[in-house]
Amino acid sequence: MRFYLSSHGVGADAARLAEMAAGRTLGFVPNALDFIAPELAAESHNRALDPLRDMGIPIETLDLRDYFDDHRGLRRRLADLGGLWIRGGNTFVLREAMRRSGFDRAIAGIEDPGFLWAGYSAGICVLAPSLRGLQQVDDPSLRPYGEGDPIFEGLGLLDYLILPHYRSDHFESPKIELEVVYCEARGIPYRTLRDGEVIILDGNASDPSGHLNG
Repeated sequence: MRFYLSSHGVGADAARLAEMAAGRTLGFVPNALDFIAPELAAESHNRALDPLRDMGIPIETLDLRDYFDDHRGLRRRLADLGGLWIRGGNTFVLREAMRRSGFDRAIAGIEDPGFLWAGYSAGICVLAPSLRGLQQVDDPSLRPYGEGDPIFEGLGLLDYLILPHYRSDHFESPKIELEVVYCEARGIPYRTLRDGEVIILDGNASDPSGHLNG
């Protein structure tokens, strides 16, 4: 699997994203915004997808809510896609959608080495082994899908936590500083990303912007 991990939006290496996505249809995962009004979410989704459309990247919506009772269907759907574009929002809401749909198990079964995981903010935070620390910024008590305990277990596709919007012109940036303090105090490996920075892992080389700690 290859990764294009941006702090905010497409980030500063759009040409590389277009190269990595060439010839592939990406599934757009919108669920990190499932806690807000649908009409507001739809407007935000359109804005989030405009840069990818401008680059000519084929996008199909992959709403994980459609698979809460159809885990096999999600596995088949993922097999038909060449990658994902996973937007930001609330990491804990996104993680719960991944659990309820069986996404967390299905993604582990992807066999295509060129499969692309691309996204930003919550869409990259969820890759960590643990989501501990993110509660400084994202509310883990939001329950758009019904009752249940927050999920602090990440997908574990990376061995560190990414902290986006670090020292950036973003409304969450001050709280990211609290996440840094939390991780430092507990010895949690993390990487900070400023808006515009990306981490690119293409299977052959790592080209990380940002700052690895822990």
